[in-house]
Amino acid sequence: MSAPRHTPPRPAATGRADIRLPWWALALPTLAFVTLLLLILNPSEAQAAPTEPGISLLLERVQQLVTR
Repeated sequence: MSAPRHTPPRPAATGRADIRLPWWALALPTLAFVTLLLLILNPSEAQAAPTEPGISLLLERVQQLVTR
């Protein structure tokens, strides 16, 4: 019984790689950058979100458990 014959892999094609990005792969980081830049330039428009008491209590409890 003979073993099956393996064909050697083809060498990689030389030349330029043809990689195409979807439109959102460039649009989303650009939008995030512009938004953050505008917040840095005009910080008076940036408002902190109100914290809920449940989240702050949870964070305090986690801090107590970590420091023990």
